Amino acid sequence: MPAARPRKPGGTHRTSARLRRLADTAYARLRESIVTLRLAPGAPLTELDLCKRLGISRTPVRAALLRLEQEGLVTASPHRSGRMAVAPLTSDDMRELFLMVGALDGVAARLAAERPAAARAAVVRTGGALNARQRELSTPDVTAIRAAQDLDMRFHRCYEEAAAGPRLKAKLDALHARRERYVRVYTEALLLTGSVEESLDEHLAILRAIGEGRPDEAERLAAFNYRNGLDRYRRIVAMHGERGNWNT
Repeated sequence: MPAARPRKPGGTHRTSARLRRLADTAYARLRESIVTLRLAPGAPLTELDLCKRLGISRTPVRAALLRLEQEGLVTASPHRSGRMAVAPLTSDDMRELFLMVGALDGVAARLAAERPAAARAAVVRTGGALNARQRELSTPDVTAIRAAQDLDMRFHRCYEEAAAGPRLKAKLDALHARRERYVRVYTEALLLTGSVEESLDEHLAILRAIGEGRPDEAERLAAFNYRNGLDRYRRIVAMHGERGNWNT
């Protein structure tokens, strides 16, 4: 009987590293598709289909789905064991999400208001320009809607990235991915009703507090913007309905 061929040193390590890279790639591609609504709320997800779509084996796909489930972007069916789907958009989920993001966004605004004067001024310039551009989008066509969505997310990012540390940024990044889906689905209705003007005025108040170095006020106003945003979006959801609920 021939002797077993010895394993090459580091072979197991290289295999594990390759699987991690594939899982990271699968996660990034699926996350992008979910956040941008290319995969709609409630869309079914099966490992076999995803393996074919991504061109990889089940192990990294399974790891990617687990990570997405932990972030709240993927959920298991309450009706069929083992079936996964893109997480639905619901009023209850939106409430919890906006309150959580608002609390952390408030912390970021506080930290930004505690920065040196030059750094605060830079945030005010960037945020003010983004807010002004969003206010100019008066016609609710497809191009304006997409631009408004992008500008709103960039506005909050401008002071989060200027002041937040790595732990806070990681938490906000995960929550923003879930929030972005609501923004993308319901922004059109906000533009049509003119509700976005109220939010833009709140943005200016946040910037004033940051620029003047008032951390307590900056934190309060940022959280207030999200609570008001929650009320605005909930009114829209009440009119247009939730998206992607399990029916079977």
